[in-house]
Amino acid sequence: MQHIEGTFKGFGGLDLYYQSWHPRETIQGTVALVHGLGGYSGLFNPAVETLTTQNFEVYAFDLRGHGRSPGQRGYINSWSEFREDLRLFLQQIHEKRLGGPYFLWGHSLGGTIVLDYVLRSPERLQGLIVTAPALGRVGISPVKLGLGLLLSGVWPRFSLKLGIPNDFCERDPELCAVYLQDTLRHEYGSARLATEFFATVDWIYKHTSNLQIPLLLLHCSTDAVTLPEASRDFFRRVMFSDKEYHEYAGCCHDLYSDVDYQVLTDLEHWLGKHLDPTVAYGSSELYAS
Repeated sequence: MQHIEGTFKGFGGLDLYYQSWHPRETIQGTVALVHGLGGYSGLFNPAVETLTTQNFEVYAFDLRGHGRSPGQRGYINSWSEFREDLRLFLQQIHEKRLGGPYFLWGHSLGGTIVLDYVLRSPERLQGLIVTAPALGRVGISPVKLGLGLLLSGVWPRFSLKLGIPNDFCERDPELCAVYLQDTLRHEYGSARLATEFFATVDWIYKHTSNLQIPLLLLHCSTDAVTLPEASRDFFRRVMFSDKEYHEYAGCCHDLYSDVDYQVLTDLEHWLGKHLDPTVAYGSSELYAS
């Protein structure tokens, strides 16, 4: 596997960090990853290993204000910055690749970002993967969220630690210690991010019925960060027939790293189905436990 690192020009000319992984064998598809709040592109290693083993190339970038990308931690001026950064990132991928199927995967806040993007610009994508999306119902103190909504207009850069639950710390103390020492992570959210997030979620729900792309939605039933009820509600609203939902018991919010579970196997199976243009798509509402 070949690993490449670099930067690309995001919205407003901001240099955003990205990395990509390329299998040595013939590539059968491309997956672009968007991480969640406080995360960064290097957190998907188990998924990257699985995908490259299956001869997918993988691209991921650090959102502005995250990881190795510049910007105030957890701050945006407007949601359009996220959207345009993603558009420019995908544009770079398309320029590097001559063809083949493309899939977009968003996790947590990244799930919100990709849903907003695809509902506006679904072109050239063969499918959408969303894991544990942040769709309004999140495990953050209502007081902190309310404070952000109140201050957004007068002090948009006001920022505080959100107190996002570290649910995997209860299951894996060794992994928890690594998490707490990871200086590329952060726990901050700004006032402006709060108002932009809720406005975007409202927009997504108003336009969910317009989704016209194969969808794989995965969530943990005990997720304390982004609540699975929101994923169930969103999935019911999707009218496009080629949709699939899996819910898993006993895992954590970052379910793609929970290799003891069925998550990566289900991901492989779904990607395999959508590589074949002769497959007859149908509604598949699957719940795994």
